[in-house]
Amino acid sequence: MSFTSAKAQNLHLTLFGGISNYQGDLQSKKFTFQQANAAFGIGGLFEITEKLYVRGNITFGKISGDDRKSLVNANRNLSFSSPVTDVHLGLEYDLLNSYEKFLTPFVFGGISAFHYNPSTLDSAGRKIFLQPLGTEGQGFYQGRTKYTLTQMALPFGAGVKLSLSENIRVRFEFGLRKTFSDYLDDVSTTYADEALLLVNNGQRAVQLAFRGDENKGNATAYPAAGVKRGNPDSKDWYYFTGVGVSFRLSPRFGNGNSKTGCPANVY
Repeated sequence: MSFTSAKAQNLHLTLFGGISNYQGDLQSKKFTFQQANAAFGIGGLFEITEKLYVRGNITFGKISGDDRKSLVNANRNLSFSSPVTDVHLGLEYDLLNSYEKFLTPFVFGGISAFHYNPSTLDSAGRKIFLQPLGTEGQGFYQGRTKYTLTQMALPFGAGVKLSLSENIRVRFEFGLRKTFSDYLDDVSTTYADEALLLVNNGQRAVQLAFRGDENKGNATAYPAAGVKRGNPDSKDWYYFTGVGVSFRLSPRFGNGNSKTGCPANVY
């Protein structure tokens, strides 16, 4: 066997499909299917040993939150949605040898770069991107700067894989992403002064910073400057959950699931 062929036999293509969601100021639960959205991805695994892999993938999903659905801050009446593109590089470790066991749990960790761009629908149903507005006074207020739309995250998670053969495995995976931003949902700190926000960032920023006045029968006024709008002490998270399949790009033709050519023990 040539060296090139050996490397090819160590490379697996992975496909993923499932859901994406987030935890933040508009979705306080650590994990929930409420307001979940579809996600899909593609990637690869390079087999260092029979239990250790380098993994890399790109995953596309969507996160969203709505005060009217979470009911925690219904009077605030904010909502958002954002696509998320996650590029991940890390290590994956099988707790058992998948060449000897049919069912193998695994864990993974690494680093991700992700891009997002939160938007909302205004009262007329028009899609409005939130970051340029500076709804909390970013750009002028108390040293607040506009958040960047491409950032880093720390991904980690776990799953199980089912070895159908040496070359094909079905996977179930749950992967968290710890971010260093509190603005995936455009909500973090306190309300800026309404008059200053109007002068510096415009009427649309004021309208979308607080939307309690859009609730029917609710005459709530724009909150005073400094009133809590979000929780800056708790950064946002996002996560992907779903199933996938991996294919060895250069198939092995062995006897059973064992690399040694011995029949596998399936239990």
